Amino acid sequence: MSTLTIQPNRLAEANLAIDLHEVAKTYRGKVQALRGINMQVVRGEIFGLLGPNGAGKSTLVKILMTVIRPSRCTGTMLGMPVGHKATLGRVGYLPEHHRFAEYLTGAQVIDFYGAMANVPRRERRRRTGELLELVGMTAWARKRVKSYSKGMRQRIGVAQALINDPDLVLLDEPTDGVDPVGRRDIRNILARIKEDGRTVFINSHLLSELEMVCDRVAILVQGKVSSQGTIDELTRDQQRYDIEVGVSGNVDRTVDESTVRALPVQWIGDGQPLLMGPSGNDNAMVKRVGWRGSLRTGEAVEANGPFIRVASTDAQVVQPIIDALRSRGVVIKSVRPHRPSLEDLFMKAVTDPTSGEVLAPGAAPPPNVSKKGANP
Repeated sequence: MSTLTIQPNRLAEANLAIDLHEVAKTYRGKVQALRGINMQVVRGEIFGLLGPNGAGKSTLVKILMTVIRPSRCTGTMLGMPVGHKATLGRVGYLPEHHRFAEYLTGAQVIDFYGAMANVPRRERRRRTGELLELVGMTAWARKRVKSYSKGMRQRIGVAQALINDPDLVLLDEPTDGVDPVGRRDIRNILARIKEDGRTVFINSHLLSELEMVCDRVAILVQGKVSSQGTIDELTRDQQRYDIEVGVSGNVDRTVDESTVRALPVQWIGDGQPLLMGPSGNDNAMVKRVGWRGSLRTGEAVEANGPFIRVASTDAQVVQPIIDALRSRGVVIKSVRPHRPSLEDLFMKAVTDPTSGEVLAPGAAPPPNVSKKGANP
């Protein structure tokens, strides 16, 4: 039988809404859905949980809501052990693939869930009107759910998750099946929830949505957290400045060798050769495709085609290069800071570094099965 490990006094940091350690879940057939989750969610933030299909995202949310019993779980939610019944009353929850009784109106759905959460009737009536206005459904309050679109049902779902005035809101795929206008509106709703001082935990595979609203994210891969933090923290080693050069008429050009050598950079050798043709062919062509080096302050620099890339987030660092280019009459088309997107982080997390292939869907691959990936 599975067990729930409880350490009531473990949480020392009062600012953590969720503090999980070594959360595991093994289903029948020894399928390891979760393989030791360690995760922290700060109070008052919007936290995004992302990962490919089958990574264990919904399983983790259901463990937090006691829908699924974990094989092992040490941690707290709102300062109390995971599964503490009274604490669940301070949590709002929108499950994935939820279904509301279609004969009820939107207002009745919200009131019904408020009653289930023991919200007094007078309070329910007041909050139902406020929440309908918040999610933009006041005009549809007396219409039955069967007449609602998918986006309208999601809006009502968010509203019912707030009827008990929760401190923590867990939303499992809140924008699933919602059109771009609806997704924008839900993002605005989430911002309002955060402004009220609540913590929002979102489980989603829509990376662009999470990138726009989340303060921090965790990437779940095959039942384990591969990384977590702000996007700036997760991409700090990959951020850079891109300097693009050109000539009049917007015609791109390659930075010529004399210009490259005039830059205040210590170049490595004469650039990287690229073998054009079959390996071992004596007639193959060798062509220089780039220059690598570093500034005196240590930042890596690469020149390739019309771009000069400087591995730094400090605008002052690129000024000597810009000055050198301008002194030689080189036209600078743009200078742009570059930061990998959440999609870039995600693809890196789900790619096997040894084979370069995308990891197979699911939590942990069963024994004696190839790890050859498929697009999740």
